[in-house]
Amino acid sequence: MKFPFVRSLLATLFLAAGVAHAATDEASVKKNLETFVGGPAVDSVKKTPYGGLYEVVLKSGELIYTDATVSFIIDGSLIDAKTRKNVTQARMAQLLKIDFATLPLDQAIKQVRGNGKRVIASFEDPNCGYCKRLAKDMQGLKDATIYTFLYPILSPDSTEKSKNIWCARDRATAWNDWMTAGKVPAAAAASCDTSAIDKNVALGQKMKVSGTPTIFTADGNRLPGAVPLAQLDQAMNQAAGK
Repeated sequence: MKFPFVRSLLATLFLAAGVAHAATDEASVKKNLETFVGGPAVDSVKKTPYGGLYEVVLKSGELIYTDATVSFIIDGSLIDAKTRKNVTQARMAQLLKIDFATLPLDQAIKQVRGNGKRVIASFEDPNCGYCKRLAKDMQGLKDATIYTFLYPILSPDSTEKSKNIWCARDRATAWNDWMTAGKVPAAAAASCDTSAIDKNVALGQKMKVSGTPTIFTADGNRLPGAVPLAQLDQAMNQAAGK
C-alpha cells in the first residue's frame, strides 16, 4: 500500500530539519567568529557549495570564508575551477548593488547630454585626480544624464570647494570648470544652504563608498574608479537594456 501523504509529510519534515540545522550552523559560525574578533562584526553568514566553506559578510563590507568551527579564515578570492568564475568578485558586486531609484538626486549636480536617456550617478571629491580624469573623459559622453554627488572625503579643502561649487549659480558649469580647467569656484555666500554636502557624506558612508570616483549605473551596479569611457558606455548601454 502506498501512502503519498506520509511520504510528502516526511519529506517536508526532513527539509525543515535540514533548514534548521543549516541555520544553527550559520548562527554558530557567527558566534564563534565574533568571539574571535572580539565584537559584533558579522553582518551575515551563508554556507557555500564549496568544500564546506561558509561565506561571512562583515559589517565593514568585507567578504571572508571559514569552516563550521571557525578553525581558519580565508581572506581572498574564491574561484570556481569548473567555470573559472571568480565567485567572490561576483558576490561582492551583488552585495554592493543599490536600488538606484532610492538615490536622493536632488542632492546631486545634474547634467544632461543629448537625449539624456542613459542615467548614471557618481560620488566624487573635487580634489580627486581620478575624478578630474573622469570629468574630462565624460565630456565625450553622449545621450546621458549625469548626477554628481559631491563627496568630499580627502581633505578640509575638498569640503570647502564642494560647498563653493554647490552654491554656484550654475553648479554644473562650476564643477566642470574646476575639474577640467582648474578654474577655482567662487566663495560661497554665507546664506547658502550646504547641508546637501553633509548628507552626501553620510549617504556615501552608508553605501560603503570608500573611494572616488564611484559610479552607479541605472541598474544599480557599481563601477569603482575612473573607468575608461568605452567601459562606461558599455555598462550604461547594458543598464539601459541596449
